[in-house]
Amino acid sequence: MVVPLGEWAGGSFGERARCVLAPNADLMTLDGTNTWVLREPGASRAVVVDPGPSITSHLDAVAEAAGEVGLVLLTHHHHDHAEAAREFAERMGCGVRALDPALCLGAEGLGDGDVVEVDGLEVRVVATPGHTADSLSFWLPAEAAVLTGDTVLGRGTTVVAHPDGRLGAYLDSLDRLHALASERDLAAIWPGHGPVIEQALPVLDHYRTHRRSRL
Repeated sequence: MVVPLGEWAGGSFGERARCVLAPNADLMTLDGTNTWVLREPGASRAVVVDPGPSITSHLDAVAEAAGEVGLVLLTHHHHDHAEAAREFAERMGCGVRALDPALCLGAEGLGDGDVVEVDGLEVRVVATPGHTADSLSFWLPAEAAVLTGDTVLGRGTTVVAHPDGRLGAYLDSLDRLHALASERDLAAIWPGHGPVIEQALPVLDHYRTHRRSRL
């Protein structure tokens, strides 16, 4: 089911995720930025993915949803995802990890194949450059879901803008996600903007066909 623009409001998904929607809706961010709060059932600490823009009411809502935070992860450097990362991490007393070392705070960077573990929560890092050079996706095997940032959106298709965005790398990233969905236990996409996608493969098929038809 397609959720009309303006009707997506975030919420809880699976046993480990809550999406807190930032109030920064516009043409490029759709309904706003999805900040994801991930926590293993029964665990005390959460992982926050993409704290989003520096909007006090949003950061308050994320802090309330997250409780104690063990780590902040970033899918990429764009301000609507990463602007508040340092501010939020300092507030919560945790580190920030990203592919770009300049975005990290008190913690090492991230790379393809890395496994992040916080209080039993397992997050696997998948390099998905193309939208930006530093774009990452985060696969949660326990939920059969992947957080894609701006690589795959919940509605429409993403922007690949030169020079930071590269179409060849983007097509490779779509192939990588498609293989993950085809060959591994991956069903859902939890995007950086727009509603969740319950069936990953049809959307990834559409994305690949759309991009190649534009070529």
